[in-house]
Amino acid sequence: MALAATSFEEAVYEPFTRSSTEEGIAVLQERFSRDGYLYLPAALRASVAPVLSDMLSVLAPHIHWDDSVGTPVLAGEPFFESDPLWDSLYPEIQALESLHRLFHSAEVQQLMALVAGEETFVYPMKMARIAAPRKLGFETPPHQDAFSHHAGPSMAGIWVALHDADTDMGRLTILPGSHVHGVRKVFEAQGVGGVQCEIYPKETLWHVSDVTAGDVILFHSQTVHRAQPNVDAKRVRLSIDTRFCDYGAPVFSTNLEPHHGWRIPRLDWDYVYRDWQQRDLCHYWRDYPALF
Repeated sequence: MALAATSFEEAVYEPFTRSSTEEGIAVLQERFSRDGYLYLPAALRASVAPVLSDMLSVLAPHIHWDDSVGTPVLAGEPFFESDPLWDSLYPEIQALESLHRLFHSAEVQQLMALVAGEETFVYPMKMARIAAPRKLGFETPPHQDAFSHHAGPSMAGIWVALHDADTDMGRLTILPGSHVHGVRKVFEAQGVGGVQCEIYPKETLWHVSDVTAGDVILFHSQTVHRAQPNVDAKRVRLSIDTRFCDYGAPVFSTNLEPHHGWRIPRLDWDYVYRDWQQRDLCHYWRDYPALF
């Protein structure tokens, strides 16, 4: 019998299995097939600073960088995804050209090709995560992207750490090997997305590690993952992610909108693109052959 387990106290944690592009594609694809993810430390260390800087410019004065702790910190009261303050700030984050352009860079395309073939399609929907402290119970529950993105098994996710983050800050946590059981039933749950997938009784071992700026995690569309709660007093965790697939795989229409564009009135592509310096990525997906 499957259980809708949500308790972090029941879990056993081991560090992520570390990977490197120097190991070769055959080794990495075998590991991805076995574990459902690849953890690539510092793979984008030189690339994330502009995105972090741009995000912090939007989030000021509510969140700012603190050199004494080496992370962003909260200046006022904590807020949660879809709170009024979050809704007022998020369209400006979505409009950051650096956020979108990073995922189309040659170095990111090379990482995606490790698990999705030589030619990949990057989903238009790009996500920015703001995990504020002292909002316990609002973290992302266990889920599969195959359900939330209406995607097939060839879709994968790419998550990028914008700065160092440790245990207290609410780390991304993965259930290794969970992708082999297919798409699971879902239940109502508190937190981002509002649902969690079923967890089987023997699935108690989760992988998680402290991360540093530029760390990358690639994960299968059916791999179960969740966020730990941010229990720090003031530090904020910022990260970004998107989805991708082998070119020609079906992409469902809801993935063609800006993240949260369906519920924030002004958040559409005209708003996102209005101040971009380069136009080559504007509406780039319109000629994709497998939209449905």
